[in-house]
Amino acid sequence: MTTRAATTSTLFSWKRLLPPLLVSAVVVGVIVVVIVAGHHDIIESFSAFGRGSFGSAYAFWSATLVRATPLTLLGLAVALAFRSGVMNIGAEGQFLAGASAATAVVLTGVGGGMVLVIALPAAVLAGALWAAIAGWLKREFGVLEVISSLMLNFVAQYLVSYLVRGPLQEPTHVYPQTETFGPAAQLPLLISGQRLHLGYAIAVLLALILWWMFRATAVGFRLRAVGAGAAAAASAGQVMVPRVLFTAFLLSGAIAGLAGGVEVTGVTYALYEGISPGFGYTAIAVALLARLNPLAIIGTGIFFGALEAGAAAMQRDAGVPFQFVAVVEALVVLGVIALDWTRERGATRR
Repeated sequence: MTTRAATTSTLFSWKRLLPPLLVSAVVVGVIVVVIVAGHHDIIESFSAFGRGSFGSAYAFWSATLVRATPLTLLGLAVALAFRSGVMNIGAEGQFLAGASAATAVVLTGVGGGMVLVIALPAAVLAGALWAAIAGWLKREFGVLEVISSLMLNFVAQYLVSYLVRGPLQEPTHVYPQTETFGPAAQLPLLISGQRLHLGYAIAVLLALILWWMFRATAVGFRLRAVGAGAAAAASAGQVMVPRVLFTAFLLSGAIAGLAGGVEVTGVTYALYEGISPGFGYTAIAVALLARLNPLAIIGTGIFFGALEAGAAAMQRDAGVPFQFVAVVEALVVLGVIALDWTRERGATRR
């Protein structure tokens, strides 16, 4: 009987491992097909990817982790909303609102040498207020947040274009961007000789705080309860669902706004058109791959940061188009959906 139990346990573990292994194999297979279809050398392409993402200390600290910083923060924003039952697709717009607010504070010179103490909270507030628009529309008029938050992304893009071509444009009025920030408005670097800045430490700390909040606080419990079942939370738990949903909107937007503030004060040192290459949309894949777990988002943020850093090197050294990243991101999302589907089917059969 002991042998039979051990055999059954082994088979069960293999059955659980098989779906993710199959999905991973399919993703890798499609990546190879995409590279071959583009008539690119596979070995050189993967070598360039490795060099650009983890091939050296500079590649890891100054490329992968720097790119992972906004993705981690935005992934946390998306995960908080999704776990609370709020389909906030507007992290991109909230990111831009935060970046614009932080830039405005820096350029006005408020706070002098302590300008970061004002600029980052301003970014948090701007992101929360931008998310509050969609939250208010849902609460008062029942507008689906998927639509309203998505449409607000485009409004934020045009707002940034207006600012960098109008009131915040650099003094020569030649380039669609703002003036470069001074040293007082730049986040400190974590490692000498590298580009990694304090923003990454903020992202990791925030992930730990959110994990603790969901695990050990009344606020986190209410957010999880509403996300698991709003009707049950209202009837059995006496939870005020509309208030909790609006709170989730504000918290999610605040984190996304912080990401925007961190990006302009830690990486670009200016606001310009196209400052986000779609961070808010990639963050959805970051959060889904981590299964909305704040601690796991640290890892998935690094994964997608490495993906973007490696893709840049593949484009530079092997001629693989940067759009390769979008293909991989889509495959990851589809893979997560496929895993969820197989788990649900397995649970139904059992």
